Amino acid sequence: MTIAAVPSVSTQPLLLDVSNTTLTVTPEQFDRLCIDNPDLRLELTPNSELIVMAPTFSISGKRNLNLGSQVYIWNEQTELGEAFDSSSGYDFTAIGGGKPSPDVSWIEKSRLEGVSLDQLCPVVPDFVIELRSTKDNLNQLQKKMKEYQRLGVRLGLLINPKDRQVEIYRLKQEPELLESPISIDCNEVMPGFVLSMNKIF
Repeated sequence: MTIAAVPSVSTQPLLLDVSNTTLTVTPEQFDRLCIDNPDLRLELTPNSELIVMAPTFSISGKRNLNLGSQVYIWNEQTELGEAFDSSSGYDFTAIGGGKPSPDVSWIEKSRLEGVSLDQLCPVVPDFVIELRSTKDNLNQLQKKMKEYQRLGVRLGLLINPKDRQVEIYRLKQEPELLESPISIDCNEVMPGFVLSMNKIF
């Protein structure tokens, strides 16, 4: 596998054409790549590796919309915070993290006071969901969940439809594995919220 670095100074747009290549970029270069490539979904790992996410198959999009809709509807009813979809990016570089985009995330209202949402959000979510698509490497997703846990995400769900499993990540605890759950009680972080798995598995 080739490892390439993006030039630090250029007046031309940074356009991506990568195959079998690992790109390492600075946070500033990442921001520019996002501006110059608005149609791409990009993430930056804590060790500055650029992740280019290909479009998912329709079944993954359907599942992700279902999960996000459940969080959104609960949040609209309770008004306890803000819910975000997979196109929302975060910036954790100030605390030694990367710039990820969880499939679904939620932040309690008081933690967003004075925070502008006209940027990559610097606030670590209280709750995240990562949905494994047919193309996703499970080990990579588990690393991502452990990074969320390290950064302070209070409750994280790694949903794996292929194996009908859900891994639950809580602060300072080992992941809990659920086999074919019908629902997941998220009350510990989101009062009254139970995530249904009926249309996921």
